[in-house]
Amino acid sequence: MKHLLTFLKYALLLSISGALMWYAVRGQDLSRIGHYIRTANYFWLGLTLVLSVLGYFSRAYRWQMQLSASGTPAPFWRIYHAMMVGYLANLVLPRAGEVIRCSVLRRTAGVPVQVALGTVVTERVIDVLVLLGLLGATLLLDFNTFWAFVTDKLFGGQYDTLARNRTPLLLAALVALVLLAVAAYTLVRNLERLRQHALFNKAMLFIKGLLAGAFSVIRLENKGVFLLHTIFTWLVYYLLDYLAFFCFPETYGLGMKAGLAVLTFGAFGMAAPVAGALGHFT
Repeated sequence: MKHLLTFLKYALLLSISGALMWYAVRGQDLSRIGHYIRTANYFWLGLTLVLSVLGYFSRAYRWQMQLSASGTPAPFWRIYHAMMVGYLANLVLPRAGEVIRCSVLRRTAGVPVQVALGTVVTERVIDVLVLLGLLGATLLLDFNTFWAFVTDKLFGGQYDTLARNRTPLLLAALVALVLLAVAAYTLVRNLERLRQHALFNKAMLFIKGLLAGAFSVIRLENKGVFLLHTIFTWLVYYLLDYLAFFCFPETYGLGMKAGLAVLTFGAFGMAAPVAGALGHFT
């Protein structure tokens, strides 16, 4: 029975992945796709493959440093395998891989899910800071391309409407702030009563573990090595985009500035809740 359930689970995931792939390529000329596959320069593709593996190793080692600093060390290969399972899950369910890799690590290395999730939150905060830096660099180097992307691709014809009528956005922000204040006031007023409930105490333990993982970067023994791995990981991301230009004649002439633009816009695609970061390819 257990093997049957495992088979059905993976069959369902593969079916969903197949359906999403069909949705992504529907209406495309498959013969042209086949042409590009046959004529691609596989030397550059192979080089990007090697670089991507090195980038994954670096990111796994960085995660291992965070887990060790949070007091829950784990073997490197179990961390690496859990991370890769998470990436695979993201191809099916957007952003689900972040939770799944923490769950896999709990089963294989005994790391509490809440602590692992806290380290993932810190990872994402660092990634956002790097992304803001890339965005700033893109603005300085090629503002016109970036602005055209924002107005035409992200907002389309709605940009002018939003610029002229900001009232709905301001009202929505005001309502959100009021609701947040009411929720905080209610929580403080009923804190003693809530502490008597087991569910609330479990939630507080989960939040404490989450915070322990999130602030693990402060307790790192070697912050310089952590920073170097962060830089190396994003350098690999850049090289993957830039070197891919040399795979096809149509993109061979694109320069390093174009690689930076692709990396920045692709990072926004990865941040979006879509399967497999399809924004990378649109």
